[in-house]
Amino acid sequence: MNNLELSKLIFPNLEKSPADYEEMYPARELPEGAKVTRLGPSPTGFIHLGNLYGAFVDERLAHQSGGTFFLRIEDTDDKRFVENAVETIITSLDFFGIKFDEGVTETGDIGSYGDYTQSHRAEIYRTYAAELLSKGLAYPCFLSEDEITAVREKQESEKLTPGIYAGWSKYRDWDKDPAIEEEMLSKLKAGEPYVIRLKSQGTPNVRADEAVRHLVTDAVRGELSVPENFQDIVILKQTGIPTYHFAHVVDDHLMRTTHVVRGEEWLPSLPIHIELFNDLGWDIPVYCHTAQLMKIGEDGNKRKLSKRKDPELSLDYYRSQGYHPAAVREYLLTILNSNYEEWRAANPEASVDEFEFTTEKMSSSGALFDLDKLNDVSKGVMLNIPACEIAAWLKSWSEEFAPEYEYAFRDMALLEQILDIGRHDARPRADLVYARQIMDFISYFFDESFEIVDEYPAEAAEDADKILSAYLESYDHSDDNEQWFAKIRELATELGYAAKPKDYKKNPDDFKGHVGHVSTVIRIKLMGRAQSPDVWTIQQIMGEAKVRERLSK
Repeated sequence: MNNLELSKLIFPNLEKSPADYEEMYPARELPEGAKVTRLGPSPTGFIHLGNLYGAFVDERLAHQSGGTFFLRIEDTDDKRFVENAVETIITSLDFFGIKFDEGVTETGDIGSYGDYTQSHRAEIYRTYAAELLSKGLAYPCFLSEDEITAVREKQESEKLTPGIYAGWSKYRDWDKDPAIEEEMLSKLKAGEPYVIRLKSQGTPNVRADEAVRHLVTDAVRGELSVPENFQDIVILKQTGIPTYHFAHVVDDHLMRTTHVVRGEEWLPSLPIHIELFNDLGWDIPVYCHTAQLMKIGEDGNKRKLSKRKDPELSLDYYRSQGYHPAAVREYLLTILNSNYEEWRAANPEASVDEFEFTTEKMSSSGALFDLDKLNDVSKGVMLNIPACEIAAWLKSWSEEFAPEYEYAFRDMALLEQILDIGRHDARPRADLVYARQIMDFISYFFDESFEIVDEYPAEAAEDADKILSAYLESYDHSDDNEQWFAKIRELATELGYAAKPKDYKKNPDDFKGHVGHVSTVIRIKLMGRAQSPDVWTIQQIMGEAKVRERLSK
């Protein structure tokens, strides 16, 4: 039996040939230099910040070049599949403004290069596995788990690289031993389980200075010297499902992917993928191995973001907290390209889409994620979003994640006024960060959420009732800001407080406190807290009836 006959024996009823698939999925008609990128998450139920980080790179590379960006679901690991995970992936990415040109959607695939779900492409993978078998570049392997364990233990005892490769599977060279060939055919006929392994052409266990190496240009890391692969990796499992290594190579070729963006944890697998592309006679796409997302740990050192330790790794965290998608996008660009902040400073009003993103400006040594910096960036982004848009966005967020705030959306015009306080001053207030923080920040406007959280300043605590009584008696809702504050200053001096803080600081023994302590008593009575935007403005929005009600309680 020759290799072609073995291939036909294992895959007797293939409907198409590799040539047929080449015709079905021709080279894309795109402008010169256009890039084709893909995001390939697994439906595990956990969509994380790294997915979004990579998606921004994919999207920018494709859309800046006039290319195509598509979503492929890589579900070959059926043990990790989670129900409804695909819908979670799609809705989460859509929430953050990731727009695909092709691929999986909630209502079906869009595009001419699908099916875009790997579990639906089994016949394609079998066809190319058959192609490798027919060329003698793959073989069926019947080693059991116990046999593989025994191989590994022997290799470790001999200080050899663990794995199945030349010399460690008797089925690898079945065509050189009639007895092994007969055994293999007998097992196939009996229906015994087996996997299809790549028959690697690499030389195992040679000295590092003697190993064959490939030069590969990584778009992020520059030129890499990669050792050749010598492992006979599994390309089809016993179930007939392909491994990630095999499926992504076949799909990236047929879907005409030009740039593959993935985390640096895949760098050790690059030799395998190079060999698969070469064995199948295909051009290798440009790989972009991004740095891992890091954070400063409690010990002051950098460490990887952890699913177990860091809730901020999950995209659900940002959605449930209510970070605006524009803020997350803006922040991620600051850690994606080292020159982004400089560009933003020079172009404060420009759309992020006008920024020329490049892989050369990406870090290759660990991208540092800082939640505090995200909050700072978010303040600036929110300041540039009209209050009416923020109000509508808050309402939509509340309906999905925090229905307990429904009372705040009964009067949308009022909410817009509240959100706009101080945003158009000479020195605009940047108080709004994310939805939960915003709802807490404006909570004092609503009786349902009003509470007094701060104590009166010690300097004025004993006079609090006198201050509030006098203030209520003199209160005139039609006073402008200057008239209003003049009355507070007069009230303060009558009660023994300095009219100006500097006077109190200069002669503290002459006064009980200063006008700021008096106004803080009023602020706390109305807002429940010692820090807030301008009291006069807040009162104008609250209305006279509510102001008098709060002061009278």
